[in-house]
Amino acid sequence: MSAPRAAGEAVDNPRRPTLTQVAELAGVSLKTASRALNDEPNVAEATGARVRQAADLLGYRLNGIARELRRGATSALVGLVSGDLANPFYSAVASGIERELRQHGLQLVTANTDEDAELERALVEAFLERRVRALLVVPSGDRHEYLAIEGNRGVPFVFLDRPPDGLEADAVLIDNAGGARAAGEHLLSHGHRRIALVADLARMAPQRGRLDGFVQAMDAAGNDQWRPYLRTDVHDVHRAEETVRELLTRDPPPTALFTTNNRLTTGALRALRGHPAAPALIGFDDFDLADVIGTTVVAHDPVAMGREAARLAHRRISGFGGPAQTVIIPTEVVARGSGERAPA
Repeated sequence: MSAPRAAGEAVDNPRRPTLTQVAELAGVSLKTASRALNDEPNVAEATGARVRQAADLLGYRLNGIARELRRGATSALVGLVSGDLANPFYSAVASGIERELRQHGLQLVTANTDEDAELERALVEAFLERRVRALLVVPSGDRHEYLAIEGNRGVPFVFLDRPPDGLEADAVLIDNAGGARAAGEHLLSHGHRRIALVADLARMAPQRGRLDGFVQAMDAAGNDQWRPYLRTDVHDVHRAEETVRELLTRDPPPTALFTTNNRLTTGALRALRGHPAAPALIGFDDFDLADVIGTTVVAHDPVAMGREAARLAHRRISGFGGPAQTVIIPTEVVARGSGERAPA
């Protein structure tokens, strides 16, 4: 017999209690223990109480998901495959999804792809193996035909922020082109022509939309002075800071900046800190404290995006079989000072 452990001593490789242990402690068969914990009929009240007490003492909990799957049912879970929940934008989207799903007795589970298309596919397959009721996807990959078979088996898909490619499915998108066009027009209206465009991964549909909208504004105004200041595939805060610092060393430097997401705007603000003649700045996506520090943004409502995606998913779960629908979340330029600076 092994020596008893001292109080507070760590336990090596602790294991979850099993149903067999519950049955042994309660002095019943494994089948009776299972029936008691699953509230099945023909179990004496005293026996059921003894089994539940044993389960509580051992810390045993039923695996509700596994139980439902064994019965051939789907779970109450809805999966979200997201780009990066560390980004406040995706966190807000997830918040909107969760609040809406909760009203329908559904629960949200999330996973990050880190913009990796292969990981996205693996995560989607993992969620489908667990028979989620619906799957919400912020796609990283370029093609999604592989999802068509699963969709035909009754698993509804809703795409967020980026449209599906090669698949008919519901989607909730931002008016990327319209918002970027408005940002470009706003800077032009304040006399800017040398406007730097700092964009994230150009392969991503939202970034392409923002690039297209900005170019539309420049072309409509007959302005091509912005082209030497175009920078794409700037994917994080540090790279954005470096990129803006490089732009400011050009001769002549840009008189305005347009950054195409909140992380790039943060990097730009770091680069502009203490600059004696900071260029005008407009960033796509609102962010915390932007109103306090006076940063002009192209704003939209990510919580509303999540809420609309959850509504579309619930509608499909409830039996709607109509054609795929796309909801567009509107944008607006919120002027706070940084985007209204005149050219130096």
